[in-house]
Amino acid sequence: MPAKRFPLPKRFNAALSEKAYENLRSLNDKYHYGNNYLLTILLENLDKITNSEELEKAFAEFKEEFGAPSQRRN
Repeated sequence: MPAKRFPLPKRFNAALSEKAYENLRSLNDKYHYGNNYLLTILLENLDKITNSEELEKAFAEFKEEFGAPSQRRN
């Protein structure tokens, strides 16, 4: 019986920093999922795999260094 496939409609292209892409490739090497699946797994399980205080800290540090967008973009 063939493996069940999780449907992923194409939504957008994403640009990543070198560090983020390196982490994504490392996860690919370990788990053998493509980038779309890895990002889906990470984002759908964000609350399970992160400490909310540390996540808030990471966003605050990024905002402090690079600023925040002036408005939400879709």
